Amino acid sequence: MKSLFLAGVLSLAALTAHAIELDQPEVRSFIDEMVSEHDFDRAELEATLLDAEVKDSILEAIARPAERTLSWAEYREIFLTRERIEAGAAFWREHSDMLESIADSSGVPEEIIVGIIGVETYYGRITGNYRVLDALSTLAFRYPPRATFFRSELKAYLLLVREEGMNAGDATGSYAGAMGRPQFMPSSYRAYAVDSTGDGRRDIWNDWTDVAGSVANYFTAHGWKPGEEVTTRANLGSNWSGPAPENVLKPNSTVAALSQQGVLFVTEQPADSTSQLLTYDGAEGTEHWVGFHNFFVITRYNRSVMYALAVHQLGREVALEVTDGAS
Repeated sequence: MKSLFLAGVLSLAALTAHAIELDQPEVRSFIDEMVSEHDFDRAELEATLLDAEVKDSILEAIARPAERTLSWAEYREIFLTRERIEAGAAFWREHSDMLESIADSSGVPEEIIVGIIGVETYYGRITGNYRVLDALSTLAFRYPPRATFFRSELKAYLLLVREEGMNAGDATGSYAGAMGRPQFMPSSYRAYAVDSTGDGRRDIWNDWTDVAGSVANYFTAHGWKPGEEVTTRANLGSNWSGPAPENVLKPNSTVAALSQQGVLFVTEQPADSTSQLLTYDGAEGTEHWVGFHNFFVITRYNRSVMYALAVHQLGREVALEVTDGAS
């Protein structure tokens, strides 16, 4: 009976994890590119890829991301919990001097930095248990819809490993290969991670100063405008005459144009500020919001309007908790 059970376990493992096939055309092409364009040693690279495991669980996870399967009401319930807000406030208080310094130097508010880290990893509690090598290899060679993107990220990861003196099999992250406390993809790490402590390392796994500095740097690099609003609640007036609201990832209107169409909202943004009417399926029915430039900068971190609103709202709630606790 024991041997039959063991055989069943081994059979299940075979179904859920597979080795990379080096003779697969896409794999051969990838290896050739890394050798010819980036001077990788062919034998060492082949050994690294053979160490990778293609996992069905990764393919299942990417097929049902929360942003596509949940309503706003369901999505919000994940991140706007009392426990996460209190954890964010504790994190803010513990690192207040560091967060203030980075906010002052970058122009990215503490609440946005705290909101990002809270949504991404629950302040470092949930950073992902997949090996980055497995995640990126699985998606690069077994997920045709986005294979080009993930091969690019696998390339960036292997370059990063070489640049930082890492072991390719050590780093862990999400099912999509996002790494560390801010969940940077390898290309984002290479482009935007910073050494905020001055110790010669860009440590987004263990050093909160580097994490916060890297998040702020990501936003400044993508055009964050200090002091500008992110979003505001809106209603459709009785004279609403605009097109049916459609959530997009790039604003295509202005404050003045939305007001003229009958969207009712309060803002201090100038009339010519870029803006977009957004619609969400909330717990109490349809919600309308107007997103401004900085709202869409947040969507560059994760291309979802639900994600951006969750970051904004979590950051605001944490800020209120910190303020109330200090009074």
